Amino acid sequence: MSVDSRAAVGQPAAAKRAPSDLEPAWSRWLGNFLAHGVWDTRVTGAANVPASGPVLLAANHTGVIDGPILVGATRRPVHVLVKAEMFAGPIGALLSSAGQIPIDRDVGRPALMSALAVLKAGGVVGLFPEGSRGRGDAASARAGIAWLALNGAAPVVPVAMLGTRRTGESVGHVPGIRRRLVVEFGTPILLERAPGVSGRDALEDANEAIRVALGAIVASATARTGLVLPTDCPADAEAGSE
Repeated sequence: MSVDSRAAVGQPAAAKRAPSDLEPAWSRWLGNFLAHGVWDTRVTGAANVPASGPVLLAANHTGVIDGPILVGATRRPVHVLVKAEMFAGPIGALLSSAGQIPIDRDVGRPALMSALAVLKAGGVVGLFPEGSRGRGDAASARAGIAWLALNGAAPVVPVAMLGTRRTGESVGHVPGIRRRLVVEFGTPILLERAPGVSGRDALEDANEAIRVALGAIVASATARTGLVLPTDCPADAEAGSE
């Protein structure tokens, strides 16, 4: 996710009206069916997601089904930020009706304001800090989630997602039926701007704290389950061939 420097260090403008939780509430049933009916998803640490109040879910990202699996594994309705290109045709209609939030990677502020409105209303927002599907090792993270954590006063729950893509599979590959998947929710972290710290420094510190926490839960889940991350990143290969 990208965010311009003014949004990163300044005060948020008036947030948009929060999307209704009635939409992701029904989509959670669909996500649950996909997670446990179509695929064999093992969920650990679900109780780490606070039962009420604003929450940010920060998940690693390797495959095309990460979003719906995250929705199905979480006990509360979730508004996931999804790249704007997906909001076209039947899939786009489904995403819109499910209350998911489109994000333009070049102009991220409208999506951030919608997500902030969800947090202000006490809802749950799901993001993939890496920004695109890849190795899922949390080697990098974009600043949007840190901005939301600081401005929305929301705890961040790091989430490890394993098995949705294997080495050699494309980032758009749909796993075979009953593939074993893992979703592990880590301990929430609360990030605040300390007195005397500039907005930019607070944003950078928060972003790094989120990246480290996400990397740690991914490494822990990998060691515990034996499910390894893909060693390749098809998106990088495609970019290099352009």
